[in-house]
Amino acid sequence: MIQTKFLFFSIILFILIPLHGSSDIEYARDLMESNRFEEAMAELLPAAHSGNADAEELIGIMYALGLGVPQDDVRAFEWYLRSSMKAHPGAQSGVGWYYETGRGLEKPDIVRAYMWYTLSAIGGDPDAKISLEFLVPKMTLEEINQGKILVQDYRPWMYPLR
Repeated sequence: MIQTKFLFFSIILFILIPLHGSSDIEYARDLMESNRFEEAMAELLPAAHSGNADAEELIGIMYALGLGVPQDDVRAFEWYLRSSMKAHPGAQSGVGWYYETGRGLEKPDIVRAYMWYTLSAIGGDPDAKISLEFLVPKMTLEEINQGKILVQDYRPWMYPLR
């Protein structure tokens, strides 16, 4: 009987905790749409520090565009990368763009840009396919092959069912 109650309680917590977190993210999005960026950041940071990929991506956007924070490509890239490693397609496109342009980095890296855009496309981001259409003509065959090797390394654990 105690095990049944514990199991029931555990299932309820498993269901409710993500819902609470997602409502915080939606509230933060609403704040951003209302240009209340400082309040949005206050909502997003706890979720991001808990590993929420959506919150991490939104903070990346805020730093990339200077919304409520000083514009900072290095911090934007770092937040996008955290989210990307959790298979967030939008953030993966952001990381690809930073690698393609080299903003916030020592220099551009089109091989890594190719990898992140491809992973983002696999994850379902339609913009990633467009980005690839513009990137691939700038690449040598060797760079494309290097990018494909990286995709093969990341894809199985990032998108195991795709």
